[in-house]
Amino acid sequence: AGPSASAATPPGIAPLAGAESFGAMDSKEAQHQISQMISFIESEAHDKASEIQKKGEEEFSIEVHRLITEQKEKIRQGYEKKVKQIDTQYAIAKSMAINKQRLEKIKARQEVMHKIEGDVRGRLKSESQQTTFITNLIVQGLLMLLEDQVVVKCRQADVAVVQGCLPAAQAEYSKLIKAETGAAKTTSLSLDSEYLPPAPVAGKDGPSCLGGVVLHCQSGKISIDNTIDTRLRLVMEQAKPAIRGLLFPEPPRCPYSFGLLVRRSASEPLRGSAALWLSRVG
Repeated sequence: AGPSASAATPPGIAPLAGAESFGAMDSKEAQHQISQMISFIESEAHDKASEIQKKGEEEFSIEVHRLITEQKEKIRQGYEKKVKQIDTQYAIAKSMAINKQRLEKIKARQEVMHKIEGDVRGRLKSESQQTTFITNLIVQGLLMLLEDQVVVKCRQADVAVVQGCLPAAQAEYSKLIKAETGAAKTTSLSLDSEYLPPAPVAGKDGPSCLGGVVLHCQSGKISIDNTIDTRLRLVMEQAKPAIRGLLFPEPPRCPYSFGLLVRRSASEPLRGSAALWLSRVG
């Protein structure tokens, strides 16, 4: 409370009218101004707090978004890495399965070819005793050598048969040369003192021969192998594609691609290859 009006007035002078009410109004005004200042400070503080909170929430949202984005990217990269690993493993497994299947297929085909060769070898055992067959083998060798003196080698078991075929082979050789060239040419045949390996025996390893002959001349420098074993290997190698085609035919392939039958709408007519396909089918 401020000093009273009488204390503020000098002695002998009457106090001014309304001086007391004026002092009371100053106190109210001061209180009002203080209240306004407090309200202003509180308002500013509230606004500042709101601003700080809003800024904090924005930064929090940004940080959360950044963390979520980073984690999403890590998860995506990890997923892509796992997908690539799975694709690689699948490709490797698929390639290994295809190779395994191909090897098994090749092995099965080879077993069938070996079985066929074994069956043929069993049927050809008796051919070594056929004089006509042996004679033709000798003549064929003579036509390839065209020598005056030729030595014939055979199995020890076939000596008698081959010896009996030599005159007929010499005569047939001279006859063919005369017919083809008009020249008179003869040859002298003799048996070799060495023999070819004996016939194969089941369960016994070692060199063997089904029969036939080997012709050589010029002290063995030139030779023609006309044994049944060699001719069989040659025929099997030459006829292998045909035998495989008969035993393992390839599945038929459709010459037309159904992928060509594509159009944007049901009302759009087919053109190009698709129309050609329909015309061929029709």
